[in-house]
Amino acid sequence: MSLSLSSKAPCLQNHQPLRNSNPRTSFCFHFINQLQVSLPPYRFHVPCAKSSSFIKYGRERLDPIAASPAAAQAAEIAPAPFRSKNPKDINILVVGSTGYIGKFVVNELVKRGFNVIAVARERSGIRGKKSKEETLNEFKGANVCFSDVTSMDVFANSVENLGNPIDVVVSCLASRSGGVKDSWRIDYEATKNSLMVGRNYGASHFVLLSAICVQKPLLEFQRAKLKLEAELMEEAAKDVGFTYSIVRPTAFFKSLGGQVDLVKEGKPYVMFGDGKLCACKPISEPDLASFIADCVLSEDKINQVLPIGGPGKALTPLEQGEMLFRLLRKEPKFFKVPIEVMDFAIGVLDFLVKIFPSMEDAAEFGKIGRYYAAESMLLLDPETGEYTADKTPSYGKDTLEEFFERVIREGMAGQELGEQTIF
Repeated sequence: MSLSLSSKAPCLQNHQPLRNSNPRTSFCFHFINQLQVSLPPYRFHVPCAKSSSFIKYGRERLDPIAASPAAAQAAEIAPAPFRSKNPKDINILVVGSTGYIGKFVVNELVKRGFNVIAVARERSGIRGKKSKEETLNEFKGANVCFSDVTSMDVFANSVENLGNPIDVVVSCLASRSGGVKDSWRIDYEATKNSLMVGRNYGASHFVLLSAICVQKPLLEFQRAKLKLEAELMEEAAKDVGFTYSIVRPTAFFKSLGGQVDLVKEGKPYVMFGDGKLCACKPISEPDLASFIADCVLSEDKINQVLPIGGPGKALTPLEQGEMLFRLLRKEPKFFKVPIEVMDFAIGVLDFLVKIFPSMEDAAEFGKIGRYYAAESMLLLDPETGEYTADKTPSYGKDTLEEFFERVIREGMAGQELGEQTIF
């Protein structure tokens, strides 16, 4: 049966008992709207824990630091006892479970026989549309803990009420908007809450879903993710009994599928510059979930930063558009937006935010749009400073072409991008 916990009291839901072992609000391009070309979808102040021992733990072990990957790699790695258990006896706490990737991860871990505790809000999903009952139905085979990871106190009490130790924490948390405050609230503070609470209740391994774009941190959500990554590395360097796996995926299929319906309707495929400014090796959500699940037990992924893309060659926006037109049997028709237009818009927003500080998120959204329009989602070679497709690892079997074919037939149902629009 499933264990359903609210922030106030535990409530059992019949599925399966816990076992005793251990990029954001839309950035509008008005010049495109005037041409009747709509851009398609794209894509925390924390109270202290209740017990004094927990507060002490948090301050001593997890003060902000600036660790380098070398610090963790230099540490001796001691195999965690949980890796010798049967999957059914390994308790995995998944935060961000109702997010787009999180739900695939929960279901993949359940399929592999782990004892999964999915942490969810009582109203979850985009703009809180999903009820508790819907979440329970979506996560059959898992235990559902209704809580709030943005509140240390609430979250610690929820995990304590589980009455079982935690072996592994898997974090799929990510800011939905990419706004300045929200990025630090979710990508750093809420994720750190998950680390601290997990460690306090026995977790010896932490799998973090990060992003490949943190290699070149120009945005607030990237800086927030990197700060959390550094603290994970520092924790592992200080405690050989603790390990981590940091997963940095490339683009998701859904972030590339927003123009399918527009092209089907006869509108042009919109791209920046000549369509060759950037490239990616997109990975499907099931394939990424499988890779994240591999990180639970695979010793070759211990204390590693793991960039990962999907199968096949890297694709530019131009190549993605050409593929789409070919599948639709339409003559290619492109609308090329000069990247300088975005630079001008960002300059205006940066000026306005000095006068109107409340516009800081609008300025950040503009920078996010500019970043994804020009930066490749591939491994950045530190020696050359160039993105390299050949050195970007591939995983899985799902291809973008197969995804496009499915979206052409069935639409983007289940692929909602929420409040964000960009391509």
